[in-house]
Amino acid sequence: MKNVSRSYGTFKALDDVSIEIRKGEFFSLLGPSGCGKTTLLRSIAGFDTPDEGVIELDGRNIIPYPPEKRLVNTVFQSYALFPHLNVFENIAFPLRLKKEKESSVRDKVAQYLKLVQLSGHEHKKPAMLSGGQKQRVAIARALINEPSVLLLDEPLSALDAKLRQSLLVELDQIHDKIGITFIYVTHDQSEALSVSDRIAVMNEGKVLQTGTPYEIYESPATDFVARFIGETNLFPATVVSCVPFEQTHMSTLQVDALGSVIRVTDDDYLEAGTHVSFTVRPEKLKITSHPPLTVSKDINLFSGIVDEPIYSGFQSKYYVALACGTIIKVIQQHATYMDEGPAINWKDSVFVSWSAEDGYIVEVIDR
Repeated sequence: MKNVSRSYGTFKALDDVSIEIRKGEFFSLLGPSGCGKTTLLRSIAGFDTPDEGVIELDGRNIIPYPPEKRLVNTVFQSYALFPHLNVFENIAFPLRLKKEKESSVRDKVAQYLKLVQLSGHEHKKPAMLSGGQKQRVAIARALINEPSVLLLDEPLSALDAKLRQSLLVELDQIHDKIGITFIYVTHDQSEALSVSDRIAVMNEGKVLQTGTPYEIYESPATDFVARFIGETNLFPATVVSCVPFEQTHMSTLQVDALGSVIRVTDDDYLEAGTHVSFTVRPEKLKITSHPPLTVSKDINLFSGIVDEPIYSGFQSKYYVALACGTIIKVIQQHATYMDEGPAINWKDSVFVSWSAEDGYIVEVIDR
């Protein structure tokens, strides 16, 4: 996709979008509702036409071609199965349109029924299937034409959480088996992080960052990406000083929201007075009832009171009110058995700390 734009009246759904997706990738378009990801998917499929830009598949501009000539198939959120046809005939439908021989149709349908684990269900009508089974039929029907690219438009959003996670794993396994390019649209960042080779984060028609799940999560390019991907503590700050530190730079930042200075490492040298935004993920923070016995120069340490503890079984999330009044989020994983529950509770006095290496400067607002 090169410089793709699409407007509906005064609303700009896509604003100069450029993305290169590699052959065989599981690539996700991630963003909130209305960010442009479905419009982009529809433009690739041929259901919508960009006002500007080029969409190339294997070096060929596919915009002039109708959907059926693009070697691209789509799996929709709503399944879009034919209710009067059984599972076999729903999957066979693309082959019937091409007038393939009956023996070839039966062999191919059997192959894809096995791929989506629906062998033995071929004579059932869609009304007799669960949501997960319907989506498997839709995936098999989309794949049986052997497209170069499979487009998936929030295909799991209608399913309950446990089934969604299970089918997501199956979808990733199908991708590994057949090896074609998957372009997956979702607003669920946990889905995108768990299966994608790379992700494009979108908002207001623009691509804000493209990278691996690790890059997107650990090194967000903008404040929006930092907030949208997972949970974080994000603050505006001003650089007080910046000095060399173990092949990188140690910056001291004045963070008014914390009422103090903090230290953070960064690859770039930042001049004093530079305005930046700083983030630290809740799981990077340590929470203790007592102050650490020793505090090195690269540790940031604050005291506070637990304003709200949330126990979730495998972890606890703490909203801690610091002495300055700011609330900071801390996530503590429960890696060992707790006979009497979490050691830290509501209204407890606590200490929150993190290493300079665990924080991240997201944006340089000015230099």
